[in-house]
Amino acid sequence: QVQPVESGGGLVQAGDSLRLSCTVSGRTSSRWAMGWFRQAPGNEREFVAAISWSGTYTLYGNPVKGRFTISRDDAEKTTYLQMNSLTPEDTGVYYCASRSGRFAQASTDRYEYDFWGQGTQVTVSS
Repeated sequence: QVQPVESGGGLVQAGDSLRLSCTVSGRTSSRWAMGWFRQAPGNEREFVAAISWSGTYTLYGNPVKGRFTISRDDAEKTTYLQMNSLTPEDTGVYYCASRSGRFAQASTDRYEYDFWGQGTQVTVSS
């Protein structure tokens, strides 16, 4: 069974940086796309970033453009989300997701992802 597992969340101050990791276990493929989403209390799950199977193409949500960077290490089956210049508005549970298929492209649509992690909490204090 495919299972993404997130790590790296925590409590930081505004302006700090964090790096989230997502390691996928089970029968995965390097041809899958990966995405990060987040959800704050009372809000819908929001797209943060995604990366294509090749790592060539990346997408970012408007609130994080220029501050967050997504990358992947297929040898380690791990996807990273480097988050810089964090603000209290970045607070939420961050979820990693895998989009299966051959040569899967990055997508902003959460319904196009097949496997989800349990999430890691990120809290940014002002």
